[in-house]
Amino acid sequence: MYPSAFLQTLLITASFASNTFAQSQLPLSDVTDPTKRAEIALSALQIWYNAGTGLWSTTGWWNSANVMTIVANLAKVDNNPQLQSLAPRIFANTLLQAPAQNPQPGVEGNPLRKRDNTNETFTLFNSTVLETGYNKILDNEDELTTIYPENWNTPTGKYIDITQLPIYKTSERASVAVAAANANDWLDGFYDDDLWWALAWIAAYDVTQEDPYLTLAENIFAAVATAWGTNCGDGGIYWSWQKDYVNAIPNELFLSTAAHLANRAEDKQTYVEWAQRELEWFMGTGMINERGTINDGLTSDCKNNNLTTWSYNQGVILGGLVELNRASPDESYLTLAARIAKAAIEELSDENGVIHDKCGPYCGADGSQFKGIFARNLQMLHVAAPDEAYVKCIQANADSVWRNDRDEGNMLSIDWAGPFVNPANASTHSSAMEALVAAITVR
Repeated sequence: MYPSAFLQTLLITASFASNTFAQSQLPLSDVTDPTKRAEIALSALQIWYNAGTGLWSTTGWWNSANVMTIVANLAKVDNNPQLQSLAPRIFANTLLQAPAQNPQPGVEGNPLRKRDNTNETFTLFNSTVLETGYNKILDNEDELTTIYPENWNTPTGKYIDITQLPIYKTSERASVAVAAANANDWLDGFYDDDLWWALAWIAAYDVTQEDPYLTLAENIFAAVATAWGTNCGDGGIYWSWQKDYVNAIPNELFLSTAAHLANRAEDKQTYVEWAQRELEWFMGTGMINERGTINDGLTSDCKNNNLTTWSYNQGVILGGLVELNRASPDESYLTLAARIAKAAIEELSDENGVIHDKCGPYCGADGSQFKGIFARNLQMLHVAAPDEAYVKCIQANADSVWRNDRDEGNMLSIDWAGPFVNPANASTHSSAMEALVAAITVR
């Protein structure tokens, strides 16, 4: 079943979808133009957008940050007038609506207050900095699973026709600026979640050049930076406020966010120094293994835990190194990125060059997001340091997604090699769409 907002969102996206389909009289399976493929995928993606919550239904909180980034990245390379109108409306609506859906706001404010281990009770959506039940765990196969509070991501008001939202008219600027100033709206105790949203707001800034988005990203980063310092060399950040795991993804995101901000914010040198500090610490942890790929994290005694080399751990660092090299040129950054990228392509690709994660083809809502993040950042590396190996990888995955992993409704599923695995959702679809967007710039 589609989410309850199906008819509403179908109407919202109808004009964009009809325009997209009108571009070609070919059967959709024969569409080869990367931009047209991505536009068709966006039309399908927006069926899941719930304007009442500002999130994409059928997927999670941090996933929606990635979905918004995908919309922004398509808008950066596609001048379709309807897309250029739609994307800023999505950003504005998400900024104002999504904070009410934060699954665990304010928990960092008092990390000594834990759950009652006697009866495991939680308080949902509160201001008392108690846990709500939101948590992330690694199962026996070291796959990430996110647990949400009961009744999470439910509409808090009437549905909003996103086509009627202003695009920062003068009368709206004050309310948007106030909303953007509050980083606490986006903090949930897991630093990777926080930084996914920071990167999403940076992407929104890139499209709109509206300063409130950049301010919000800076404020989120500043909040996370206060958590710097772990038991492993007194550097890096933990996975969460619970300080019980030092792992790759939050630290790669810390590097990438700092480096992105270095190229956009006024205090460039501060962000360069944060990125360099993170990279120096990360390189000393041993999380990059002898094959050149990155394992999930460290043991309690700060050794490589040899857990899965998830695709997103191979991807986020690429974008961080590209942005750091742009801010403070050093050929070693792109050399390191190339080493990781090529090792990941070799390790994660099948005989047809299609990327797979260990959990496939039945990854949960978290693991199903990972491959697209790798494709996004590989594309960034190719733009900075073109390489035929990256072109081949991106094109192979985009073509396979389009031909083998798409149903009659143009929904995209988990297994990029195919066949289509039912049902698709906003996580599987947006992740696969990343490959389509990446292919636009490597043709």
